[in-house]
Amino acid sequence: MTWFTEPALSLNADIQQQAAQRQAVLTKPAGSLGQLEDIAIQFAAMQSTLTPTLNKVYIAVFAADHGVMDENVSAFPQAVTAEMVRNFSRGGAAISVLAKQLNATLDVVNVGTLSELEDLPGVITKRIAAATQNFCTQAAMSAAQCLQALQTGKEIAEKAKNNHADIFIGGEMGIGNTTTSSALASALLKNPVTDIVGQGTGLDNKGIQHKIAVIERALAFHNDNNKKPLDILQNLGGFEIVALVGAYIRAAQLGLPCLIDGFITSVAALFATQLSTGVKQWFIYAHQSAEPGHRIVLQALSAKPLLNIGMRLGEGSAAASVIGLLQNALALHNNMATFEQAGVSDKS
Repeated sequence: MTWFTEPALSLNADIQQQAAQRQAVLTKPAGSLGQLEDIAIQFAAMQSTLTPTLNKVYIAVFAADHGVMDENVSAFPQAVTAEMVRNFSRGGAAISVLAKQLNATLDVVNVGTLSELEDLPGVITKRIAAATQNFCTQAAMSAAQCLQALQTGKEIAEKAKNNHADIFIGGEMGIGNTTTSSALASALLKNPVTDIVGQGTGLDNKGIQHKIAVIERALAFHNDNNKKPLDILQNLGGFEIVALVGAYIRAAQLGLPCLIDGFITSVAALFATQLSTGVKQWFIYAHQSAEPGHRIVLQALSAKPLLNIGMRLGEGSAAASVIGLLQNALALHNNMATFEQAGVSDKS
């Protein structure tokens, strides 16, 4: 058995039941706090305590380039991936601002930019290759490269756990990676590409139709070899997406909650559930993005996203934006009075 097929840690069922019982006697109508109640109960079970906390946030943004950019599938040039890594390092990106606002740890992990980068503050170099291959004509990566990307994600999750993080946020950066994610989702779920593909970084209708045609060509090329989830990752994946899969699996094995960001990270989360049992119970879903494929992937995960406000940036930005909601959920759970404590009559 390889490490990524080992099951996740189990939640504490006794604490989960006790947390649910506490929610039922707080001074509010049962269920009136909606998903905030579910989050508090889930966190209690994940942390094995009736007073869960969320203070230390760890964010890792995995960056890589994609060979399918040979097919001109993005409105932005491929050079933007490396340029954005530098922007992350300088603190100018959205996730950089949000991480600072949260006093969170932010690491950027270069797993495969097209060009080598100079040493940059806050950037961990784990570059597997100068981008993946064009998956329209060959496998995106070798079996060894796929395992290396999974291993990189594993190491980052272990770093988060060793840093005593209360939650792990995975982000991604890679021009062309909505094409890659759409191909992965369509291959795994057997959904028509037309139902999944969106505008990505800003394609017009003509660009979207071209993107669909490129993915359909790739799926036909790899159809006979896409037997298992790991095969699909190797044939159609991106280094940053596979690293996210490894990070989510290892975090769940270590008992570290994962806050899933958007479309691309949800595709990685979906593949994580296919490789390791029990990982899904460690996931909380930040939002439903404007990418049409995200709704389909969330449905496949039986996920209940917290927000739907039209975001589609990636980077972990939506996940970072909902940390305050999670903290509110835990504060309410821990500090609200019960009907008995408050001397308030419960419903008859």
